[in-house]
Amino acid sequence: MAREGTSRRVFLQTAGGAAGLAASAAILANWGTAESRPMRLGGPVFVDSDDPAELARAHRSLGYRAAYAPNVSLTDKDRIKAIIKEYAARDVTIAEVGAWVNMLDPDPEKRRKNVAYVTERLALAEELGARCCVDIAGSYNPDAWYGPHPENLSQQFFDATVENVRKVIDAVKPQRTTFTLEMMGWLLPTGPDDYLKFIEAVERKAFAVHLDVCNAINGPERMYNNAVLIRECFQKLGRWIVSCHAKDVAWDVEMQVHFREVIPGRGRVDYKTYLQELARLPVDAPLMLEHLKTAEEYREGREYIQGVARSLGLSFGPESD
Repeated sequence: MAREGTSRRVFLQTAGGAAGLAASAAILANWGTAESRPMRLGGPVFVDSDDPAELARAHRSLGYRAAYAPNVSLTDKDRIKAIIKEYAARDVTIAEVGAWVNMLDPDPEKRRKNVAYVTERLALAEELGARCCVDIAGSYNPDAWYGPHPENLSQQFFDATVENVRKVIDAVKPQRTTFTLEMMGWLLPTGPDDYLKFIEAVERKAFAVHLDVCNAINGPERMYNNAVLIRECFQKLGRWIVSCHAKDVAWDVEMQVHFREVIPGRGRVDYKTYLQELARLPVDAPLMLEHLKTAEEYREGREYIQGVARSLGLSFGPESD
C-alpha cells in the first residue's frame, strides 16, 4: 500500500502535527490531479428487479458509476459472476459490501457470531471485487449496536478492535478487496489520527480506509472548521482511502449540541473541499450517497453534489447512460 520510497511507518511518523500535515500534503500533491479522470458517484437505485443487467442500467441512468453490493449469497457463484459481468460492462464499480453488526458486543456469543458474519461479508467483497467491506468497530453498549459507552474510547476497545480486524483479514486473506472501519463520533476511530493508529497497529495490507467525514464531525470545532477536518482526513489518510460516504450535517439550535444528518446541500459540510480532495486521490474512490429515505431525497442530494462538481470543473463521468 505504501508508495515506493516512502514506508508506512515513515509516513505515519511525518503525519502528526503541522509539519507532518505539510509533508503529507506535499506527498499527496504528486499522486494525481483533478483532471486525470472522472470521479465515481453512487447510491441506492429504486427498481423492482434483481436482474444484474437491469440494476447496472439503473445505476447508469442516474449518473452513478458506483454501487452498493446487490443482494447475493456468497455461495451463489453464478449470480456473483453475472453481477461482475454486467456491472463491469457498464463501468459500474461495486464500492462496498456492508457488514453492519457489532464486533464488540458485550455478549460473547453474539460477538463471535458477528465477527463470523463480518468475515463472510469480507469474503463476499473479495468474490465481487468490491473496493471494500465496511463496518464500524462496534460498541460495548448492550442495547444499541453503535451506541455510546464510556469504554468506547478506551485502550481495551482499541486492542479488541485490532484483534478483530486482524482476525477477519487473516481468515479471508483478500487480494482484490480490503477491510475498512468507519469513523464515529463516540467510538474509535473518531478521526484521522485514531485511524492512523489503527493502521499502524493492525499491520495488514488489506486494511484500508472508508471515509465518512460527517461521522467525524462530533463537536462545534469540527463543525465550524469542517473544511480543515476534511483536508486533514485526506492529507493523513489519502493513500489508504478506497471508498467514501456522502451525506450532510445540520446543527439544530437548542440548549445542547445537536447535530442531525440531512440531505447533501441542506447542511454545513463543505462539499467543495470534499470533492476537491476526493478528486486528488490516486484512485477513483467512490462517493456513495446514504441514509436518505426516498428516491426524491437521493435525487436532490445527487444533483447537489453533481452541481458542486461542475462548478469546480470536476466530473463524475456521463450523468446518464
